[in-house]
Order: sequence, then C-alpha cells, then structure tokens
Amino acid sequence: MPTKNQGRMAQDMKRELIAIIGAMKDPRITGGLLTVTRLDVTPDLDVAKVYISVMGREGGSAPVVKALNQASGHIRTEVSRRMHIRKAPRYVFVEDDGAAYAAHINELLRGLDKGEPEA
Repeated sequence: MPTKNQGRMAQDMKRELIAIIGAMKDPRITGGLLTVTRLDVTPDLDVAKVYISVMGREGGSAPVVKALNQASGHIRTEVSRRMHIRKAPRYVFVEDDGAAYAAHINELLRGLDKGEPEA
C-alpha cells in the first residue's frame, strides 16, 4: 500500500476509533480525559498500534490501556463495519506519556527561571 493511502487510512481509522471509544460505556474507560495521540498501521494492515494519553484519573492510565486491549476485538469489528473494509488491523493499545513528560519538562524550566535547584 502506498504511504499516501496508508496515512489517509490511518487518519480515518483514528477518527473512527475516537468515535467508538467515546461511545463505549465501560466504567474502566470513562471518567477522565482519554486522547488518542497517534495511530501507527503496518503496511499490510495486520497490526495497528494506538497510543493513548489519559489525564485526570486516579488510577493512572494502566487500567484504561488494559480495558481497551480487552475490548480490542469489539473495536476491530466496529471499525471494519463503519469503514467498510474487509480486513481491519488488530489493535494494540499503548500508553503515551508524552503529555506527562512535557509537563515535567515545563516544571523543570519554571524551576530554572526562579533559580531553584532541581529535585
């Protein structure tokens, strides 16, 4: 599959994934800000790695990632039905800690501005 079409397919899948995850009523998934940050699809549409970021949950993002990996079969079926594709990839959900890392870097930079030593 050419990379142009692969990128377009990945963006369409990401859009559908956001809609499907938003409609899910699993209490392990709801109750926090869940964001799909990136979706990487292999050229043969065998595996798609979905990076998610979860903010505002006490338990962190580990239970959400576990719940989404358990529901990946349902999500795969829904994506193939909505996009009218014969072969939907197997979804692997991974925690993306980029937002937390950026917040940590900003905190370090604020500490440098004040002249405080870092922890």
